[in-house]
Amino acid sequence: MAENRIDTQLPNAPELAAYGELTVGVRQFELVNPDQIDILAIDPAADKPAELPTYDRPLTVEMWYPAEAGATGDTGFNAFLRDGITEVTLVGRAIRDAAPAGQGYPLVLISHGYPGNRFLMSHLAENLASKGYVVASIDHTDSTYRTQAAFGSTLVNRSLDQLFVLNEMAGMADEGGVFAGLYDANRTGIIGYSMGGYGAIITAGGGVTEASVAYPWGAPHGTLGIHLAGSETHRSLPDARVKTAIAIGPWGMNTGFWNAEGLAGIQIPMMFIAGSQDETSLYENGVRAIWEQASDMSHALLTYVNGGHNTAAPIPAPKESYYFSEDKGFNISEHYSDQVWDTARMNNIAQHFVTAWMDSHLKGESEKGAYLDLVTESNVGVWSMNDDGTPKEDHTYWHGFANGTAKGLKYEVKGGAN
Repeated sequence: MAENRIDTQLPNAPELAAYGELTVGVRQFELVNPDQIDILAIDPAADKPAELPTYDRPLTVEMWYPAEAGATGDTGFNAFLRDGITEVTLVGRAIRDAAPAGQGYPLVLISHGYPGNRFLMSHLAENLASKGYVVASIDHTDSTYRTQAAFGSTLVNRSLDQLFVLNEMAGMADEGGVFAGLYDANRTGIIGYSMGGYGAIITAGGGVTEASVAYPWGAPHGTLGIHLAGSETHRSLPDARVKTAIAIGPWGMNTGFWNAEGLAGIQIPMMFIAGSQDETSLYENGVRAIWEQASDMSHALLTYVNGGHNTAAPIPAPKESYYFSEDKGFNISEHYSDQVWDTARMNNIAQHFVTAWMDSHLKGESEKGAYLDLVTESNVGVWSMNDDGTPKEDHTYWHGFANGTAKGLKYEVKGGAN
């Protein structure tokens, strides 16, 4: 059977999708966030308890990082499919438990959807690590394929998980820590998909609506109020170490969790990525509306025309997912794939734009702004080059895309985003 590769680079991949020169390592570790509200122990049908139950919340984290040159070892890793029962082998380039190398890299946190797991966006994690990033991808308890439980836990905990992992990662990079000096947590970015994007918006400073706090199908007994726009708890949440975020198909506008007042709280530049036919988070009244109503910070919107909710983020569907699950009621491969776009193609485009954005905002590489200074519609870009390969005055083709390859995309900015 063919390998389930996460590192595919198609011939038409844009320039910055290419892997970097660094060897990549990967390792797993377990964290525990003490004394967290135990959402699953609260009965929404009963009276609100006088004291909310708490528990020690476990989180599994997978970390990709630059490793010693010449390291060898296993580049396969096991992951469960969307069905929560089938374990498969994914193959990339990262070497399990290779010795870290270098220092001072920016940190990127990856946050999956509901449900998902820490490997769903592993194509981005590994790709970024090869270019000089340390990437920590979180398994959000109660929200993975194996632990999926009441949605209220995801609503309350997604941003809290992100910030807890940031704190733990920062400690491990301090003097005397297990990864002392390897990365700089003061230069952190977040990549969130779907509910991970919802969490990234909250972490960035966006607050939820009063109506969403009271939804009977949401978090029980007002526990989502900690993220209410304008509340003291939410005002104290944003962390200055987080410098930027990328939200892919972020959820919530379509169900009344966001409005202009809450989104005005976003304090950092953000890139939003969406499919124009997103059937879960929606587009015009979903992701695009979030971008339009976000604060006056620099924000960008990358649109895959005719793409659905699975745009850009998931790895290519593992071969073992090609079956109809009677239990789930759908073909498991549908969790990863799109009806129009090839997944590897979407991944390559995302790798290109994520690299340009993170390099600009976390590494201060101003020259990467050229990859983000684009005509809005890729299809109307004009390829016009001199014989010596320099662009003519009327050349407007998307920077980093070979002639004929920038198709079906839109890139829009507000507030001078680049």
